[in-house]
Amino acid sequence: FFFRPLCHHPCTMCLKEPDFSPQQVYTLPQNPRPIVSIGLGGIVHDAHFPAYKIAGFQVVGGYDVDPVRAKMMQDKFAIPVLYSTVEEAVSQAPADAVFDLAVPGSAIMGILQQLKPGSTVLIQKPMGEDLMHARAIRSLCHEKGFKAAVNFQLRFMPHIVAARRMIDQGLIGEVVDMEVRMQSHTPWGLWPFLATKPRMEILYHSIHYVDLARSFLGDPKGVYAKALGHPMALVKADARTTIMLDYGDNPRATILTNHNHHYSASTQDSYVKFEGTMGAIHIRLGLALDYPRGAPDEFRYILVDGAGGDGGPCGSGAWQTLHVGGSWFPEAFIGTMASLMRYANGETDALPTSVDDAYVTMAVVEAAYQSSQQGGTAIPH
Repeated sequence: FFFRPLCHHPCTMCLKEPDFSPQQVYTLPQNPRPIVSIGLGGIVHDAHFPAYKIAGFQVVGGYDVDPVRAKMMQDKFAIPVLYSTVEEAVSQAPADAVFDLAVPGSAIMGILQQLKPGSTVLIQKPMGEDLMHARAIRSLCHEKGFKAAVNFQLRFMPHIVAARRMIDQGLIGEVVDMEVRMQSHTPWGLWPFLATKPRMEILYHSIHYVDLARSFLGDPKGVYAKALGHPMALVKADARTTIMLDYGDNPRATILTNHNHHYSASTQDSYVKFEGTMGAIHIRLGLALDYPRGAPDEFRYILVDGAGGDGGPCGSGAWQTLHVGGSWFPEAFIGTMASLMRYANGETDALPTSVDDAYVTMAVVEAAYQSSQQGGTAIPH
């Protein structure tokens, strides 16, 4: 649906993507389920609720530990009912509701324990504060028969969906390199609860990129990583990260983040890049460049010899731009909720970000922190 070839080899004349609509990017549930939102913080304001409005999903009730915050969200988004406790939300929720949890990792387990057996639940990442917590969350979801997924929504950003389809069609050949780079100024003050976390950057940010790499490349054999704080950061834990996922000789997969580059917008950067044997894709993630307002996203690609030939329309070897509507915020959040609703409805057997799959992402994150603590190989003298 993204690419409608008008000639044998796709090019700018035949790689066309119309303005965003959820039906063109995602398979929506035939019968959307009502949503009960637990946690009404910034991510819900900026992404969850705007995404659900676009998709036509109905939020029937909400709860937050801060009643003033909850009332503000109710007034802005017309939430029909505010609950005074999680217990009240669970008891009054429709039988077919999806519980949409957007709370810190440390609060997830306590809420899941209050849900009824067989509930459907979308859990905001991370899946707990460490692998031990993730293991306990996974076990509880199995014991109580939850239909449960974790909100790794970057997989569903329209630009990422477009890249996946190009790669699946073989347009850039075999993927030999994947690189994520984020060099910007992140306003950590928007999330006060992060200030004292012992783990922060990888667990709450780069985890998206780890999960994205797994979704494209499979599970790595190991991880090399270094997570560093920053003297000017508002958090005491890691705020800069270098990660290399070990896939053997190919592909190379790296994640480089620096959240403290506040010197100039012109030198900030945020992208995901895929290089293949016949081309490459470069996606600018504008959200991180001026969070939460965001800068424009951009999808650029190049198809070289072997993907059209020098004489064909695709063999010019020049970078070209593909218009892709939508963004990470809020549109990607449609994808995670839609996939869970379809799974819960029995419309599909696939649940891409299930708690079982998310547990593996958490395991890779755990390995990254262990690698960072162990340090590099000592230099022989």
